[in-house]
Parts: sequence; structure tokens; C-alpha cells
Amino acid sequence: MADANQNTPAQRAAKILLPLALGLFFLASWEGLVALYDIKPFVLPAPSAIGAALVENWASLMVSAWATLRVTILAFVLALIGGVALAVLFTQSRLLELALFPYAVVLQVTPVVAIAPLILIWVGFDRVETALLILAWIVAFFPILSNTTLGLKSTDPNLRELFQLYGASRWQVLTRLQLPNATPYILAGMKISGGLALIGAVVAEFVAGSGAATGLAWRIVEAGNRLQIPKMFAALLLLSLLGVGIFFLLSWLEHLLLRRWHESAIDQNAR
Repeated sequence: MADANQNTPAQRAAKILLPLALGLFFLASWEGLVALYDIKPFVLPAPSAIGAALVENWASLMVSAWATLRVTILAFVLALIGGVALAVLFTQSRLLELALFPYAVVLQVTPVVAIAPLILIWVGFDRVETALLILAWIVAFFPILSNTTLGLKSTDPNLRELFQLYGASRWQVLTRLQLPNATPYILAGMKISGGLALIGAVVAEFVAGSGAATGLAWRIVEAGNRLQIPKMFAALLLLSLLGVGIFFLLSWLEHLLLRRWHESAIDQNAR
């Protein structure tokens, strides 16, 4: 029975090789179609041209990638701390939740592009990175807040009554019952928030524009204006890799924390 719940080596290899094979087929088809129809590089560069542009501009693109990633990580960490803390306050005070939750929803539904110019003016154009951080945080904040609030409220009422029966304090109920129960919800919110933090940072860089930002979004704008389309695609590739890396890192963390006790991770192992 134990072997039935574990992936065989062939299944593990298939999970890696199938996406890799599909990706290679897509790139080969792309390269072949560009050559077959003689598509100009400024319309659609071949993967080989994008790879060459990536190697040629490696240093500058890496500097820009780090600038974007730094803002993304800081925004994500701030969203995680603020979202979890505010969710805890919401579950401890119904009045506080009724008063503040609508404003959190307003932040979520307000387009970042619409408020970005205001944030830049209020913060000052000499502190662009702070403005980028605020905008990325606004985008990343709500998923963690809503998921954590849902997780804290999803605690089994019978277990809560059992804790109270044994004289547990509110702090003990929170730390030993509610937060462990909410962990899968928090991790799910983190996976959403990580990608949104990157999107928020990129959108904020686009809005900042005019060379004020040094991230990958500005490299894309710069390359597009100069018709350096292979370089633009190389920057897009790095952005995609950053997003995929963030997602898989958070997925690995989720698996690490849940694999021994939560149904979602156990079921995943059984596939």
C-alpha cells in the first residue's frame, strides 16, 4: 500500500520530460516557421536570435532583472506580513473587519495604472523605487489578506469549543488551532501574491517610464523604441522565468510544509 501512494521513477521522469519535450517542439516549430516564411526580426525574431540577444545583453539585463526582482520580493514580504497581521485582527474583531475590509477591496479593484501617476507624484520622482514598491504591494496584498481571513474563519467550531472547554486563551486558540488550520490557505494566497507582486512591479515600471526605472519593463520599452525586438523578447523571457521561478519556489514551500499532514499534498503524492 505504501508503494501505491508514491510516484514511480517513470512517472517522475514523465512529469519532467513531457513539458520539456513540448517546449522544445514549440521552439523548433517557431524557428522553422520564421525561416520558412522569412519573417523579419523586427516582426518576430527566431528563438536563436533571442538567445543571441540574451547573451549579448546579459550584463545589462541581469542588472535590470535584479532591480525588478528586488522590488517584487520586498512587495511580497510586506504583503505577506501585512496581510496575515490584518487578517488576524479581522478574526479577533468583527467590528474592525466591517470597518476596514471594504477599503481593502477598494485597493484590490482599483487599477494600478490609474493610481500609479498619483503615487509617483506623492512619493516624488526622486524616489521612484519607493513608488514601485507601494504599487507592487497594493497588487500583492489582497490575495493574502482574503485567503488568510478565510482560513482563520474555517476552523472547526467543535475544535474551537474543545479548546475553550480546556481553558485555552485566545492567543492559544489562534496560535495552536487557527493559524495551523489556515496554513494551506495562506500558502495558496502566497502563490497568487508572488506572481501579482511581479506583475505590479512591471506595471509600475512601465508607468514610471522615461528612464526613471531600471527594471526589465524599462528595458522592454527601450528595446521596443529602438526596434531591438530580439532584445525585447530576451527581456520578456527573463520576466517569464522570474515568474515561473517564484511560482515553483512557493509551490515547493507549500509541498514542504503540507506533505506530512494535509490532504492536498498527500493526494498529490498519490498521483
